[in-house]
Amino acid sequence: MTTDREQISDVLIRYATGIDTRDWPLFRTCFTADVHADYGDIGVWDDVDGITEFMAAVHETMPATNHLLSNIAIDLDGDRASVISYVHAVLLLDRDPQQWVDAVGTYADTFVRTDDGWRIRERTFTPTRLLSSEGWS
Repeated sequence: MTTDREQISDVLIRYATGIDTRDWPLFRTCFTADVHADYGDIGVWDDVDGITEFMAAVHETMPATNHLLSNIAIDLDGDRASVISYVHAVLLLDRDPQQWVDAVGTYADTFVRTDDGWRIRERTFTPTRLLSSEGWS
């Protein structure tokens, strides 16, 4: 049997895998239906449909992306968990390898245990560095 920490880490891996493989049903399994996701200038969503539709539309034209998650710190409190993880996303924007984005930041998540397992109920993305083929932002 897997531990709560392993299950939470697995959700984060599903998130990155869902985006990078464009597996939107898998991506949806990472969130509660009423998730509040604040990605700053990128957008804010208050449901799994909204964030999924946005991510699918934005990534549709990207031929390749790599979302790498690390330094996962999990603070368990019964059926809730506060989770901080680092994200490094490399996005190829079109078939021209000279068009890319390299984003580094932090996800601050609140997870809840549901009948379907652990899910992200709240997420805040805080960028540390955003670099693109166009320069710094």
